[in-house]
Amino acid sequence: MKPFLLLATRAQDKAADEEYAAFLRFGALEPGQLHRVRLEAGPLPAVDLDRYSGIILGGSPFTASDPPESKSGVQLRVEAELMELVERVAAADFPFLGACYGIGTLGRLRGGQVDGRFGEPISAVDVELADGAGADPLLSGVPQRFKAFAGHKEACSVLPAGAVRLAGTAACPVHMFRLGSNVYATQFHPELDEDGLVTRISVYRHAGYFPPDEADEVVASVRGHHVHVPQLILRNFVLRYGS
Repeated sequence: MKPFLLLATRAQDKAADEEYAAFLRFGALEPGQLHRVRLEAGPLPAVDLDRYSGIILGGSPFTASDPPESKSGVQLRVEAELMELVERVAAADFPFLGACYGIGTLGRLRGGQVDGRFGEPISAVDVELADGAGADPLLSGVPQRFKAFAGHKEACSVLPAGAVRLAGTAACPVHMFRLGSNVYATQFHPELDEDGLVTRISVYRHAGYFPPDEADEVVASVRGHHVHVPQLILRNFVLRYGS
């Protein structure tokens, strides 16, 4: 099959490499089936959509809704490159799955709005599918309610024109949506298990998600949750579009 393309933005090697390994593991992909581009390390090369089965955008320490003057030059470059690409992706209805930062990116297309109103602390959140969402191919086998790992400073408060809301939580109405037939974004992480989240808590303890001296408490709060359904969504994406 054609490979998938993973777009990553994590500067810390441990977090970046574990993220890549998680997408491989839960997508049941071999390394040759998932090409990775680390956008924080350099400009995005030209992307020929015909070369790929689909595109996956991983999470990010970047917060898209921050004021432009507070963003680094790297973040501004990455955002500009991603917005140009996702506009092409949406226009072509090309298979795309954006995890967490996917909301911050896709959520700003076509009049959508991303801001800090519906942020959630790092936790295992209770996600509920929207009415009728279970018929979506990526949600095949997904129960009406399930646990997922999340932690985000921003969220989609106004959906892009034409987008279909697929899932949300009590605190964050938009945890998953679809544009067209093949372009998806999730606020929760479909690639995360407990150990992966613990790594990120350690790596990003000074990134403003929680007071640094509370890291041990945050780790304790995410231990012991049975989080396995979101990975099924990732696997469904690979099975549906791998060719």
